[in-house]
Amino acid sequence: MQEERLMTTREVARYLNVNEKMVYALIAEKGLPATKVTGKWAFPRHLVERWLDRQTVNHPGPGTAGGPGHGLIILCGSNDILLERTITLFNRLHPDHLVVMASIGSMGGLRVLGRNQCHMAASHLLQEEDGEYNFSFAMEELGQLPAVVNFCRREQGILLPRGNPDGITSISDLARPGIRIVNRPVGTGTRLLLDRELIRCGISGETIAGYDREFQRHLEAGLEVLAGRADAAPGIRAVAGLLNLDFLPLCRERFDLLVRREMFFEQGIQLFLGLLHEPAFHALAADLAGYDLSLSSRMVFPGETVPTESKEQP
Repeated sequence: MQEERLMTTREVARYLNVNEKMVYALIAEKGLPATKVTGKWAFPRHLVERWLDRQTVNHPGPGTAGGPGHGLIILCGSNDILLERTITLFNRLHPDHLVVMASIGSMGGLRVLGRNQCHMAASHLLQEEDGEYNFSFAMEELGQLPAVVNFCRREQGILLPRGNPDGITSISDLARPGIRIVNRPVGTGTRLLLDRELIRCGISGETIAGYDREFQRHLEAGLEVLAGRADAAPGIRAVAGLLNLDFLPLCRERFDLLVRREMFFEQGIQLFLGLLHEPAFHALAADLAGYDLSLSSRMVFPGETVPTESKEQP
């Protein structure tokens, strides 16, 4: 694994083969990643390398092989039922532009986007320091903020058998003897939320039966509860509605689509984002529980005040 370290202004100048004054101009005008430590500029080497990679002309990125201009849109990241149905709708409405989805978790999606191997990432990563979502994680992986468009807000919680036979009313109940859970993979926003709530209760996840049994998709985790192989699972309310399960709500989160700025106005990307305005998309959400589309299709920015009113679908 490559050692991560900070470079000085002189080292960056030598690395880029420019004089030190040009380094300051690149910070101001070209977004060269830098931070001030004790009054002096410091440069994380891995972010400088990513920045240089993005500046390369004719870089063999996704646009050169199967990019939106070729009719293929690659979307990676968090699993969501409404997103899956929206992709199916889009592929039916726009047969010349195919969207393919890899459900690899929010962190996985951002990493792939940072490597320029997909066009969009789906993410719902909570920034604990300010209650925001996705921005700091994207900055870390990409070295700059991409375009961030809200897909939806949705309810996260705990999936329970119908009637809640074990009387689970809080996260702390998951640690009771005899309770079995299933989990989502490390790097998913749902797993991060569960781990955060367990820590707040002073509970180590490893002490809970089934904590290490991971399922890639929300629906798969819900089916384990439905089949009686688990007494609880972290998941979204939409799954509880589809499988007729009980649901213990934990939060309403923002679920975003992140797009590299240089790809934002590609025809396929704009067609997909434009679908979020359409009645057909809203009709899909109306058939599912736990979704709020009041922010859907809007670009969101750090520090922006998000409307609090709910338009949750029944």
